[in-house]
Amino acid sequence: MVETGERILVVGPSWVGDMVMAQSLFKTLKGRDPQARIGVVAPAWSQPILERMDEVDEVAGLEVGHGEFGWAPRRRLAASLRERFDRAIVLPRSWKSALVPFLARIPRRTGFLGEQRYALLNDRRRLDKAVLDQTVKRFVALGLTAEEAATGDFAIPRPALRRDDVNLTALRERLGLSERPAIAMMPGAEYGPAKQWPLAYFRTLAETLVDDGYEVRVLGGPKDAGAGETIAAGLGHVHNLCGQTRLADAVDLLADCRQAVTNDSGLMHVAAAAGTRVQAVYGSSSPAYTPPLTDNAEVHYLALDCSPCFERNCPLGHTNCLKQLSPARVLAAIRAEG
Repeated sequence: MVETGERILVVGPSWVGDMVMAQSLFKTLKGRDPQARIGVVAPAWSQPILERMDEVDEVAGLEVGHGEFGWAPRRRLAASLRERFDRAIVLPRSWKSALVPFLARIPRRTGFLGEQRYALLNDRRRLDKAVLDQTVKRFVALGLTAEEAATGDFAIPRPALRRDDVNLTALRERLGLSERPAIAMMPGAEYGPAKQWPLAYFRTLAETLVDDGYEVRVLGGPKDAGAGETIAAGLGHVHNLCGQTRLADAVDLLADCRQAVTNDSGLMHVAAAAGTRVQAVYGSSSPAYTPPLTDNAEVHYLALDCSPCFERNCPLGHTNCLKQLSPARVLAAIRAEG
């Protein structure tokens, strides 16, 4: 059968949570044209996540270090993509992110104006932050016509990452996990400490959950290993898995958990997309701007006068938005679900 769908290249974002939220755009595009072929320009770390999205047909890896311009690899990638796509959608708002579709001579190039990239785009959109008040709305809007996106009143499909049961079985054996019902904890937040619930609170919660008959799995990257040890040290049935798993493994481990206690982080969005009940703790950020994209979540947010400040570090030096949010509150929410 001859392929008749539109060939669409999406330049993906650089953060885990944003890449998960980009699936809402992919779902929108496939919903409008089931025969569409979607390719995603993305860093290598994101490929395991993209492979769990049924809507993504191809990943074009861009090997550029964080903060690097990477002229040579961008030019090589553009050459490999030339004449293969009908349209490009550029999700990041940086100048360099729009370069690959331009160099690949993709006929229609859609993105928000910014960073003097007027010449690189030919379907230019102005970002109305009051209307498109969530990151995921901004992503989906770029897959719609300008007229459809203008009101901000459109459907947002929920991300859903595919689970690999074979991989999960292997993980359970390799990591020595038990048959107890599991609760995940994600104490990290790449953005900064103003988004991180105190480690002592995670540990207090872990102690009580073990007494309640749960296994606790602490998930995160290598940078979170110390935090994981603070939570897990000396506690039976608490596993510090930070740095011991791949991103794809996290999808399967989270899908296997009853609930997840998490800061506003990339892994929060992974947990939501994996179908896990999410207990989401917000400090300096806002659940109105980057909510977990699921109905199966409870948000813990104090909405103090000083929040959200969106700062990496508390500008007032006290982080009360997190310190005044007690482990007892989160425990009660977990127990309410049974």
